[in-house]
Amino acid sequence: MGVEMIEAGWLSIIPPLIAIVLALITKEVFSSLFVGILSGMFIYCWLAEESFMTAISYVFDMMAYKISDNSYMILFLALLGSVVVVVTMAGGSRAYGRWASKKLKSKTSVKLATAILGILIFIDDYFNCLTVGTVMKPITDKHNIAREKLAYLIDATAAPICIIAPVSSWAVAVSSEVGAAGGLNAFVQTIPYNLYALLTLLMVFVICVTNFDFGPMKKAVEEAKNAKPIEDDDVTTDKEMDGIPVSQKGTVYDLLVPMIVLIACSILGMAYVGGFFSGVPFTEAIGENPTAGLSLGAFAALMTAFVMYIPRKLVSFRDFMNGVTQGVKYMVTAIVILVFAWSLSGVCREMIGTGEFVSGLVKSSNMSLNILPAIIFLVAAFLSFSMGTAWGTFGILIPIVSMICAGTEGATMLIPALGATLAGSVYGDHCSPISDTTILSSTGAHCKHIRHVETQIPYATLVAAVCFVGYVIAGFVSNPWVPLATSAVLLLGCFAVINVLQKRKA
Repeated sequence: MGVEMIEAGWLSIIPPLIAIVLALITKEVFSSLFVGILSGMFIYCWLAEESFMTAISYVFDMMAYKISDNSYMILFLALLGSVVVVVTMAGGSRAYGRWASKKLKSKTSVKLATAILGILIFIDDYFNCLTVGTVMKPITDKHNIAREKLAYLIDATAAPICIIAPVSSWAVAVSSEVGAAGGLNAFVQTIPYNLYALLTLLMVFVICVTNFDFGPMKKAVEEAKNAKPIEDDDVTTDKEMDGIPVSQKGTVYDLLVPMIVLIACSILGMAYVGGFFSGVPFTEAIGENPTAGLSLGAFAALMTAFVMYIPRKLVSFRDFMNGVTQGVKYMVTAIVILVFAWSLSGVCREMIGTGEFVSGLVKSSNMSLNILPAIIFLVAAFLSFSMGTAWGTFGILIPIVSMICAGTEGATMLIPALGATLAGSVYGDHCSPISDTTILSSTGAHCKHIRHVETQIPYATLVAAVCFVGYVIAGFVSNPWVPLATSAVLLLGCFAVINVLQKRKA
């Protein structure tokens, strides 16, 4: 934004705390984020001895800057919203829902199919959140699976799979940060130490198979179970399309073909934008500008839908274009929340130094290197939760961790500490109501955003508590599989204890 960052010290954590607390109290995210941004600007201008009106002006300067900086992401969301609407108008989602209802006979099979689809789409978490929600929502609705549970399954398989997949936009981003430690090779070594991602995926499958739930999620599941079942003809309704007619002649292929084109062309688009066809290695190319590639993929899917639907008269040309504009409207809420979240993150990271302050505490604490992974996990979680960004968190902390572990004494702690950094970043991102992936997961599932946050936090925090124990062990044991196996057994043990307690309470 062209302003000089000011070291605000403890004041730097006030804006994210205000936004988070207000969001949890008021259940309303727009005003909470805006007040957080405004408070950050007031702090900045007070320390810089600038006027009240300057602070107001900076709020909108930051929003404009973030819109410009994330323009491809906004375009991708708008295009993907259009694809979702026109596919539904053509009857593709309805046909897929009917087909899947015949193949997936139980809630367990539907939840497992959702989780597996989430794992298969490992290229990018944004793409994952919205695509899985679009495809699976009609089916989970039909089986009376809570929207909160769908949002959790989406969120719990998006970032966790992307952060451990060597071929993903996340892997490239992390590899560029750990270049001095070995780049992609160092990233691969952190995978068994990324306890949160691995245990979250384990938890997802355990929950799907056992139908085990607790906390606010258990209540949401019970409410959905007692709701009126959604009949076949109501899987996609005219009302959901704002009056635009939904074709009765659509087939499963009218959903699958555009989605396959979306996935394939998104991968090719990321490779093309990153210079793969000009000689750049694939793993580097897809991380160069992933949202630009995703936009190309979404446009290709929209054009594929046009070619498939118009000649067969599934939708008229006028209705197709109306569907495109309706799709953009469909994404407005998510886009506005994202702009606010990006702006708050920008204030914290670029103006008042929230990240530098928190990471500075770690660097100056002179802690024992054996407990470094556990402490780094907590710091990364807090920082990611406060700023709502996993990428921003590991972007700040990885250089600090590398410096702490520099030299012969700390070399053995580098990989475990890096794994803890990535794990803590994803955990904080999962719990934060201002996180973009949390927002997109609730959007994809058509779940109220704050309800998704409330129901997911106990699940995520249980895994995080187990991970903390694992990172304590990792500081004293050089074999990465020991803390992973111990943590997995401990997590399963926690399930058993919670299940016994719930039965006694009942």
